[in-house]
Amino acid sequence: MHHRTVLCLLSPFFLLSHLVAAQDERFTTDRKSEVSLPLAEEDDSFVFAVFGDRTGGPAEGVKVLAQAVEDVNLVDPDLVMTVGDLIEGYNQTERWQSQADEFSEIMNRLTSPWYPVAGNHDVYWRGDDRPEGEHEANYERHFGPLWYAFRHKDCWFITLYTDEGNPLTGERTFKKPASQRMSKAQFDFLDRTLERAKDARHVFLFLHHPRWRGGGYGEDWERVHQRLVAAGNVTAAFAGHIHHMVYDGARDGIEYFTLATVGGHQAGDAPEAGYLHHWNLVTVRDEGIAVATFPVGAALDPRLITNEVARAGRRMVDSVKPGFPQTPSLVSGQALEGAVQVSWKNPLERAIEINLSISCGDLRWNFSPDHEHLLVPAGEERLVEFEAWREAAEIDSAYQAPRLQYQLEYLAETHRVSLPSQSVVVPVRVKILPEPERPPEERAFDFDGHEDCLVVSHEQLALPDGPFTVECWFNADKFGNRTGLINKTESSEFGFFVSKGHPEFLLHVDGAYVTLEAPEVSLSTGRWYHIAAVFDGAEIRLYLDGELIASELASGARTIRNQPLLIGADTDRNGRGNSFFDGRIDEVHVSVEPRYSEDQFTPERRLDPDESTILLLHLDQRVGDWVYDSSPGSNHPRVRGLPRAVGVE
Repeated sequence: MHHRTVLCLLSPFFLLSHLVAAQDERFTTDRKSEVSLPLAEEDDSFVFAVFGDRTGGPAEGVKVLAQAVEDVNLVDPDLVMTVGDLIEGYNQTERWQSQADEFSEIMNRLTSPWYPVAGNHDVYWRGDDRPEGEHEANYERHFGPLWYAFRHKDCWFITLYTDEGNPLTGERTFKKPASQRMSKAQFDFLDRTLERAKDARHVFLFLHHPRWRGGGYGEDWERVHQRLVAAGNVTAAFAGHIHHMVYDGARDGIEYFTLATVGGHQAGDAPEAGYLHHWNLVTVRDEGIAVATFPVGAALDPRLITNEVARAGRRMVDSVKPGFPQTPSLVSGQALEGAVQVSWKNPLERAIEINLSISCGDLRWNFSPDHEHLLVPAGEERLVEFEAWREAAEIDSAYQAPRLQYQLEYLAETHRVSLPSQSVVVPVRVKILPEPERPPEERAFDFDGHEDCLVVSHEQLALPDGPFTVECWFNADKFGNRTGLINKTESSEFGFFVSKGHPEFLLHVDGAYVTLEAPEVSLSTGRWYHIAAVFDGAEIRLYLDGELIASELASGARTIRNQPLLIGADTDRNGRGNSFFDGRIDEVHVSVEPRYSEDQFTPERRLDPDESTILLLHLDQRVGDWVYDSSPGSNHPRVRGLPRAVGVE
């Protein structure tokens, strides 16, 4: 535990600015408070970073190393240590030197001094004319001594060399204990250094192979460990090689850490179990050390997050969405060949880059190309096209819709700002032939109030600006504080709500929402209601069971946005559902005419489509992932969650 100097107050009314005790002179205020705030200890603490292996991975691993250097520069530690395998190696001098130059050039970008440790990749020779010592001479000529030590703030840092090889045969391998022994010369160096560091606050060891793990390393480490224990001030040892971060615990007061990689071969399939690119940050105090692991790329420079960048990031999330000006039509049982066009508008002040692809878990789909890279200048629009094929097959339980995966990057003045990868369903138009037979009993869809809803994409239901009517039947099991019924909202379009059992309709017209409410009307659970809203270009009217319950004059252009229509929920700005409806919904009808103009009418329990109908859902049954739309446009909604068709009481 770190010691802290605690400020004590003489009374609740003591003015802290008048403190005279020596230990309190570091704190001042002109406010009264009973709270004693602790003061940090003024000691000789410092921090250093440790890098893991660079080698064994693709050539692009140097980019990971470079990113780690950028990360560490933000922290600006006193120094940076490595644990070996700096270069790919296993080669001859010319190639070895090129790789060593590349590694050093990147590491020399550090604002802190850095210290190398030799690993097997750094010294093993492959090829003809193998010199004695293999690459040891090259290493010492380029990087420095194979073993050495230095002092910093009354602490000692000792690096050891774990690839001296078999002293009898000269064989170098990390798989045989005979080749994993330290020479007498190195033991002598270690003994002299520990003696020299006997009064140090801490001693730290750095080596490539974690020999304390035994196995192919043999038992030679025990000779080292006993020396460390005898010294009495060795705090921790750090190694690498295994490309897996492991803490082997503390033995005799000495902690053993093995690092994973910083650019080396790394599957990265279990980062929280130690399989990741990372660097460690060690904070040193008199009483001990604190060690933290930072995934490469996790550090951010707050000075780069300017107002421009913050605004651009928010606008990218809110406004840069794919459009689908053209998608193919799929007829159940027939082959498909067509094009998917994806449009991108950039409303920002700088260019954006987009990486995108289309894929599908239903292997009957194929797309070309497999991915696209797009640059969209500020204020401009770009279009990209994918060819699509699907073999002749029914729309069955194995059907899956294709999805567009994309990642956006904003090209700020100083750096790139990347958003997380996203995906959306490609709005393929589907024709289900023939129309499902009407079941013998009247049915409706039951929604669970948690995640169930039906989704009609904006491309399917691009309701034109002008008069329209939207209506349905509903029977609620429960009314929440905020309950959506049918919505295409988010500062646009229209929406039905039945929050707390009160009917409400919103229409975004002439740049703002006009809201129709009937607070005196209280809806009951367990009974069917018909609700309808009409906009005729001059007035909005709200009906319940054929009775006009609210109206208001309204005119002007309706606000149209690329938002889906959700049945059984409200929509957020990303088209996802919220404020879900709990109960049954039936006979959802949207038409491009003002169907009801009088103050009273008799609602029909089942509707028939006409030429003005653009959506008519009888909600009798599912067809695969869809609900059948009886309108001429066949705008079949997709099912989210598990809404099910049930009999109507």
